[in-house]
Amino acid sequence: MKKFLLAFAILCASLWAAPSEVGAGVKESSDDKSLLSFFIQPSISFIGFDSRDKFQAQVDTIYKHYKAQALTKAESSYVAKQDFQKVNFCFPITAGLQLQWREGHFVSAGFGYIYDNEEVVVTDRKDKIHNYSYTLQGFPLYLEYRATIPPNLISLSNASLFSVSLRWYWMLPGTEIYSSWGQISAKNSLLGNGFGISLGYLVTTWKNIHIYGDIGYSRIIVESDEPFSGVVPDEDTDKAKWDLGGLMLQFRFSFGVINRAK
Repeated sequence: MKKFLLAFAILCASLWAAPSEVGAGVKESSDDKSLLSFFIQPSISFIGFDSRDKFQAQVDTIYKHYKAQALTKAESSYVAKQDFQKVNFCFPITAGLQLQWREGHFVSAGFGYIYDNEEVVVTDRKDKIHNYSYTLQGFPLYLEYRATIPPNLISLSNASLFSVSLRWYWMLPGTEIYSSWGQISAKNSLLGNGFGISLGYLVTTWKNIHIYGDIGYSRIIVESDEPFSGVVPDEDTDKAKWDLGGLMLQFRFSFGVINRAK
């Protein structure tokens, strides 16, 4: 991973060193001319949460307990369960400000909200329904550097529509896991909690509105002072640690507040 980040940094440095290539041959209507813009960014994320098995194990234990309580075959037939999804899928949203400090080079600051609720039901021998759930919640703050890729390197036309970006995340208070069994909060780190990388494409531009589509990956590790037993029955006494990053598809709607003259 360190080698990958180093290669990514070298790529960004090479893009920064060649501003004349970025603007060469770019169509007026294709170029993002905003100097300062406000953006809203809905996303689709597959969270890399690898402790979901702890919650599934507890649901399996409850199901076996209800099965053992059944006195007749009819009662046993009532006992049933749902399983938690094997993939944590959610729709984070962020908003922030973007500054184009040099042509084709953008610096952004954003604030977001991550919410992933997973819920299942288990029925007992009396056909009574019991609900069990856990929720991943996060409030990320991040800084982002985005650089357009010169059209002579990658392009579907003569315009600089592709870009690469690198983000660094800080998770704010309120980042936590809560469930049917309890709640644990993540610690806050001044140094940050992880990174994100993505490849973007300027889908369309209309007046001072620009729409980007990004596909990327993030790794956002948070830790708690409490073990997972605080949120699900578990024998592990180590401090809980989990990942709120993963594969993501992002759509950025950018609204130019201050723009370059056309």
